[in-house]
Amino acid sequence: VVFSGNGPSGICLSYLLSGYTPYFKRDSLHPHPILQKKLEETPEVSILDQDLEYLSEGLEGRSHSPVALLLDTLQHPDTDFGGTAESVLTWWHEPNRAIPHLVLGRNAPGGAWHSIEGSMVTLSRGEWMGLPDLPFKDWLKQKRRGLRNNRATAEDIAQYYQQYVMKKGLQKNFRCGTVVTSVRKVSAENISNHAQEDLQENNDSLWNSNEQSTEVFQVDGFFKTVEGDKELFSIHAENVVLATGTYDNPTWLGIKGENLSYVHHQLSALEEAVKNNSIGIMSDPVLIVGAGLTAADAILFAHHCNIPVMHVFRRRVSDPGLIFNQLPKMMYPEYHKVHQMMKEQTAACAGPYERYVSLPEHHVLSFGKDKKCIFQDKNGCQKAYKISMALVLTGSNPNLSFLPNNGIDLAMDSDQPVNPKRNPIDVDPFTYECTQEKGLYALGPLAGDNFVRFVQGGALAVASSLLKK
Repeated sequence: VVFSGNGPSGICLSYLLSGYTPYFKRDSLHPHPILQKKLEETPEVSILDQDLEYLSEGLEGRSHSPVALLLDTLQHPDTDFGGTAESVLTWWHEPNRAIPHLVLGRNAPGGAWHSIEGSMVTLSRGEWMGLPDLPFKDWLKQKRRGLRNNRATAEDIAQYYQQYVMKKGLQKNFRCGTVVTSVRKVSAENISNHAQEDLQENNDSLWNSNEQSTEVFQVDGFFKTVEGDKELFSIHAENVVLATGTYDNPTWLGIKGENLSYVHHQLSALEEAVKNNSIGIMSDPVLIVGAGLTAADAILFAHHCNIPVMHVFRRRVSDPGLIFNQLPKMMYPEYHKVHQMMKEQTAACAGPYERYVSLPEHHVLSFGKDKKCIFQDKNGCQKAYKISMALVLTGSNPNLSFLPNNGIDLAMDSDQPVNPKRNPIDVDPFTYECTQEKGLYALGPLAGDNFVRFVQGGALAVASSLLKK
């Protein structure tokens, strides 16, 4: 099995495929009586070998995936109600059940968590960021640190994922510094002949389907060596798991001037500009476009550095779809503060916050070479503002350029690009195998699971499916 992606999804699946097996802990009591009864029926059978559809039936929670809800409630039984009940699982290492696999990733284990500003605090509670059988809180205690407001920093999490791989002895399965450039189906005979030319000629067809012969996946790419050279590789596998996440490809607005040097699509550009003093207290405002949590992080960062901000977003401040209207105030005081600023400090009425102006129900029409930016409000009225730099933070899309047709054929709507929220890859809910391509699996945001606590159920489904093959 080859995985593309070494974030939390890939790490969790590697743990399960390395022979670590979950069983119901005898004498433990789950608060969900029907689930408890089902678990007591065959406690000697591992969860991986049980009927996941039967176990997850009737569970409700913050995910649309039944298997995600199942593993989450087994590990954190009443966490959504503020409870601290212990996991009802016990993990046994059964090496004879291990399945050979390789996890390919650009960064160190932990994936995109290594690209996020280290001091940023996570949206999820700290204990929800942990992986099986090594509670995040316990790991943090060993560092003699506590959780701030029940939440953790990105730096802690990146370190935790790296150390998790070491502590569980998974490192032999990981190849970091690798970039996958192509995944496609080939016939098994071609491989024994090393017929690369034949493969190149067939490259136009989508998945090279050929019913007559046994087919496997060919995964091509390159390693980045210590000297900075590229070393090509080509691997063949019966099963491939897509776990690349969505951090790679920030969304563009698609407007005039967006490719100018002062327009950026990642928060790190603002951190860099502050670090090298190219913007400061006296600068023209920094334009921040978007009303999600990354935009909020940028506003908080700029506010902390006393840098003036102009904040443009399309929605109304009271729109129930706005993430701020879905977060409990007590747990997320800093995001609640940004939401207050968005409400109280519009261009139309000055509020108590210095160096911040909010423009709700506006969108950007164009960026000029003179750093003048033109906005339009909901009534069609246009305004021009001079800015120092622009950050377009309106989400990101997965980079699936290594798949035939960018993976569009695998999506729920095969006429549209894959998008974690609107158009994920179409998978079987109890195996996470792509409905359009047998042997190909998708995990995490690609399959619509956007939180670490819920990607683990997908890994359970994949491991269960592979063990039954």
